[in-house]
Amino acid sequence: MGLIHELTIFYKASPILVYGIFIFGLFLTGILLHSHQHQGSASFGMSVFNLGNAIMGSGILGLSYAMANTGIALFVILLVAVSIFSLYSVHLLLKTANEGGSLVYEQLGYKAFGMPGKLAASISITMQNIGAMSSYLFIVKYELPIVIQAFMGWYMNGDYLVILVSIVIILPLSLLKNLGYLGYTSGFSLLCMVFFLIVVIYKKFQIPCPYTVMLLNETVSKIQNISSGSINTTAVDYNEDVCTPKYFVFNSQTVYAVPILTFAFVCHPAILPMYEELKDRSRRKMQGVANVSFLAMFIMYLLAALFGYLTFNVHVEPELLHTYSKVFKADVVLLIVRLAVLTAVTLTVPVVLFPIRTSVNQLLCASKDFSWIRHTIITIGLLASTNLLVIFVPTIRDIFGFIGASAAAMLIFILPSAFYIKLVKKEPMKSVQKIGVMSFPSPFGSIPLICLWVLRCLLCQA
Repeated sequence: MGLIHELTIFYKASPILVYGIFIFGLFLTGILLHSHQHQGSASFGMSVFNLGNAIMGSGILGLSYAMANTGIALFVILLVAVSIFSLYSVHLLLKTANEGGSLVYEQLGYKAFGMPGKLAASISITMQNIGAMSSYLFIVKYELPIVIQAFMGWYMNGDYLVILVSIVIILPLSLLKNLGYLGYTSGFSLLCMVFFLIVVIYKKFQIPCPYTVMLLNETVSKIQNISSGSINTTAVDYNEDVCTPKYFVFNSQTVYAVPILTFAFVCHPAILPMYEELKDRSRRKMQGVANVSFLAMFIMYLLAALFGYLTFNVHVEPELLHTYSKVFKADVVLLIVRLAVLTAVTLTVPVVLFPIRTSVNQLLCASKDFSWIRHTIITIGLLASTNLLVIFVPTIRDIFGFIGASAAAMLIFILPSAFYIKLVKKEPMKSVQKIGVMSFPSPFGSIPLICLWVLRCLLCQA
């Protein structure tokens, strides 16, 4: 009854918005009805958008906090290392897929190590992506009520909003059979994150250091009373050293920077489905998609982390948007940024859900033909279970932080290397490539090998 009551109030307060949401849902359903007619039609650009959207996630909001606990120089070193390691493991995965004769992650595991390999791949993908989906829906749960309160002046329970957004927007997009159609939403999602980045850079030059802090009991004002970036005049006298950026920082939180960065670059479960749907696909073309996507995300991550850190220095919080709310009483631009981030994470959920559904299909119905009924039931089941986790487990961020870190290591470092060693037969075990892969991600073996791979790619381009 509580949900029905709040939805009734929501409709009375803004019927046009409600109609717009449902028309958008019907539009997505119309796309769904025609999605089965096109196979392998994702263009290079659409694939770049999809992969970039799979890489980009809620982790960008925490990168400034990671930089504050590592320093600028150490953060850049870690960011470069993790991005190159991740991109190289994509190279291993694509080469293994060609040699192994399968474009399904779980099937590669089965061909390499039988059922244990298939289970390892499936469990890692499921853990990683459910953790990612949960973090996105947590942003919806905590940020969307603030946006609605600012626009309409009343508060709506975040749990109900998660259910509403999941049914009306996420479910129709998740039911699409092919990832190619999600390129349009992925492109829009990335534009929202680019807008977030632009605002982070702009606010760096608007907020003085030492910055001013808003009163603790201040609430979000109504949209009619919002002034353009009025900063609270309650100043806090910080030491000038606070405004000096650090290049190397070592403290109790530094160790968490690597898992945060590793989680930020995990996209490997989505690589093979995107490769399968790439138009006129080839390994070289898909590697080009990965190169462009990783470069774009590397630049966005670096800029967002750098300007967020330079704005707040040691006072940056784990979620960057929350830090801004302590500086400004109310700000139209930041309100729009919240809406953009909410849009981005909402449109990313279907891209993340796609590999989980593929994984479940491979475990339960690998030999059966496609069925819309089974496809729909699995999709609804995954969304429902993720919604329940977000609603009923208050500490899910900590739980999935650990699960995501362990699964990320499996998907980036361990599984691609193991599959490559087992399935690529044309290279002997004593070859330079396999010796390097066997030591991956040990720096003594992997870094020289990756340097050779990068040099070879540059020579091929030349």
